[in-house]
Amino acid sequence: MAQIDDLPPLRDVIRRHGLSAKKSLGQNFLLDLNLTARIARAAEPLENITVVEIGPGPGGLTRALLALGARRVVAVERDERALAALAEIAARYPGRLDVVAGDALDVDVRVHLGPERARVVANLPYNIATALLVDWLTAEPWPPWYDDLVLMFQREVAERIVARPGGKNYGRLAVLAGWRAEARILFDVAPSAFVPPPKVTSSVVRLTPRPVPLPCDSAALQRITEAAFGQRRKMLRQSLKSLGVDTGALLEAAGIAPTARAEEIPVEGFVTLARLYAARAPAATA
Repeated sequence: MAQIDDLPPLRDVIRRHGLSAKKSLGQNFLLDLNLTARIARAAEPLENITVVEIGPGPGGLTRALLALGARRVVAVERDERALAALAEIAARYPGRLDVVAGDALDVDVRVHLGPERARVVANLPYNIATALLVDWLTAEPWPPWYDDLVLMFQREVAERIVARPGGKNYGRLAVLAGWRAEARILFDVAPSAFVPPPKVTSSVVRLTPRPVPLPCDSAALQRITEAAFGQRRKMLRQSLKSLGVDTGALLEAAGIAPTARAEEIPVEGFVTLARLYAARAPAATA
């Protein structure tokens, strides 16, 4: 693939701005612009789309998103060292890149967006990836402020997102993702593609929000899944006792055997449990 733009190679950018990756920030930089372009293409169509990117670092994926036609990119970057490099990209694409300095866990990106839904495309910092995904999956109101999530995770996290009942990877993350989105793994990225190379393979996942998910209080569903999978080897009649309700009556009302274990229950079953739990203990879900 030809060079995506006329900006300097990423290795030169990193060297010039002193952007050695910091483990404390969960940084692993992608320097292959062909690969960042592949990730951007996985989020197409990008025309007339505002993209939210978390942790752009030196801007490899940012450049690909802009070169492939994103109308605007809102990039949230915590590392102040990267701001000068991102400013160079903003100058190359006038009016199309807005850099928000701050921690993605604290920044409300919605205040930087217009009335139309955005798309999130990011090589997420490993240390906050799961927390961000849970925040996005439990956003209110629903449908959310984004129309798609195209995200890179460690492979083991990606497998937990798309897992189905009965498997070892099926857990709270799979229930939340399956409740409100359709998730699939698009492709893997080898450790050698990163600087520094992580010890694990990564995967790009696309999550498309369900327009009308099964009705359920998200806080109640989180409480139910935390209790159930927190003691996943135990039967539900035991693991759900921490909820402070009559566990036997709750399971009976949901049509679930008290001897069942969390990994056996489909998403629909957890949603039913959450609805019944919210009705019995509304104060606990506030």
